[in-house]
Amino acid sequence: MTEDPELRALARQVGTADIVDAMGRLHRHRCHILDLVSPTPGRLLFGPAVTISYFPSCEVALPPDRYNFGNLFDEAVSDGGMGSVLVLASNGHPDASMAGGTKLSRLARHNLAGVLTDARLRDFAELSTYGFAAYCRGEAVHWGGDVVTPFEANRPVVVNGVAIRPGDYVFADASGAAVIPHAQVRTVLHEAVSVVSDDAATVKALLAGDQARGGSASER
Repeated sequence: MTEDPELRALARQVGTADIVDAMGRLHRHRCHILDLVSPTPGRLLFGPAVTISYFPSCEVALPPDRYNFGNLFDEAVSDGGMGSVLVLASNGHPDASMAGGTKLSRLARHNLAGVLTDARLRDFAELSTYGFAAYCRGEAVHWGGDVVTPFEANRPVVVNGVAIRPGDYVFADASGAAVIPHAQVRTVLHEAVSVVSDDAATVKALLAGDQARGGSASER
């Protein structure tokens, strides 16, 4: 998987709210994820999803020599992973740590765009030194392996009530995240650019109207 420069250029022109508005013009289903934090909130996270789904830990049923982050990550990025977003689905364990700086250094080595999870990540200070973006529920200090373990790679997952299928595009910034069906990503991004343009035109018209009436309401 490789990056698409045209898509990334379009993504840089919009925000999460614009994506959600554009999706709303085409779909009725929910696509947005709220209440995310990041060690680098100014960074845009954008790219096609590769997924790892977590399951409650049990060394008998899920032996750690098979079910571990390294193995499942290799499965998730079997085609290289460049430009992808690693989605880690906690499956009902939002306060558990999905990974930390050491495990996630793999993203830098494989040139992933970043990571999104509905649970926690460790080592924010270390994550901020990498070039990728990370969005999650919050920072953890406790290792999560005694609670959950990586279970499946590249299967459809649900993150905060939003379905994410491998290949769907994830967009996240400081205001939240949105998920775009793979087949419509170009259409949605172009529509989001139109949303930005339409909003700017509306604001310009409203300001012009206020000026014609002798200033804005806050000035009267």
